[in-house]
Amino acid sequence: MRALTHSSHVHESHRVPVDPGDLAQLSNEQFEFLGDAILGFVISEELVRRFPQYGEGKLSRLKAHLVSATHLHEAAHMLELGRFLRLGRGEELSGGRDKRTLITDALEALIAAIYLDGGLEPARRLILEYVTSGGLELIESRFAASQLDYKTALQELVRARKLAQPRYVIARERGPEHSKTFTVEVRVGKELTAQADGYSKKDASQKAAKEMYLTMSSEAPDLEADEG
Repeated sequence: MRALTHSSHVHESHRVPVDPGDLAQLSNEQFEFLGDAILGFVISEELVRRFPQYGEGKLSRLKAHLVSATHLHEAAHMLELGRFLRLGRGEELSGGRDKRTLITDALEALIAAIYLDGGLEPARRLILEYVTSGGLELIESRFAASQLDYKTALQELVRARKLAQPRYVIARERGPEHSKTFTVEVRVGKELTAQADGYSKKDASQKAAKEMYLTMSSEAPDLEADEG
């Protein structure tokens, strides 16, 4: 119950002013503090386990996304925490049950309450099911897409369609020597072209190949009809 008790409810349910120390023990403020630490630890541990190829900088950015107010609000919404908050009349009338801050704070407090009652594993299960699951699946799918060698994929696609092999040319170079941007154009036959920019020729070539591959894949029926 304490995990879902907002400080406004404590203030209004006591006839005399509440001492700050008592307020911290009666509301979910301390639980929120502890839950935030548990949440950060579990997410950090899971990111390291799922993405051993990522460095500290990228892991930190992914963690920041997963603990952001926007993402936590979605998780709290799935749990319908707003329905169960104990609010003061003022917060109730001002729409407190739908306030992002109150709901995400309640989620962190709930994580702490579960930890204090049953230990780390039940808290971990809640976090993995409601906080990280969808977010990590999206991250993994994006990583898989980024790892695809589109130059090889394009080469195999044009070979399957009995077309001429792709040709790559540097269309433009911009910027100083230490920070150049390259524009690479890929051509397949006389009609199909695609361009992309990158900070290296290799990066720009991969991006151009991706553009061409996705274009040819989406237009497969038309291309095959033209070839016939």
